[in-house]
Amino acid sequence: MKTTNSKIEASAPANVRPALSKSGKTPLPKLDLKLRKRNRQLPTGKLLQLLQTEAPEFRQIAHVVGQWVWIQFQQKQPQAITSELSQFGFHWNKRRQLWQHPCGTFATRRADYDPRRRYGSCVPQAA
Repeated sequence: MKTTNSKIEASAPANVRPALSKSGKTPLPKLDLKLRKRNRQLPTGKLLQLLQTEAPEFRQIAHVVGQWVWIQFQQKQPQAITSELSQFGFHWNKRRQLWQHPCGTFATRRADYDPRRRYGSCVPQAA
């Protein structure tokens, strides 16, 4: 991914294959659902290592909330970036307007509180 004029441009990681586009537009990466499922099981530390290696731009803006990792942007991102986040195992939280990764700790119900207040939020130090 490259940063240009305050916009983030993404290149697909090596483990994402391009899909054919019916509209003739630039093809989007096809998600490897097995890899996505494995990535969702990664503990917090392993996910942060993966992001540092394969997507340092995401690692720089990641926040750890409890055992989860959250990524939030100021504006809507291109579909290539959202596909890449999804491949890493993140999902979109519409209510909070951010990307969340469960790090193998799946909630059984929707929290009726702000997890940042209960668990705190920090930007983890680079390894």
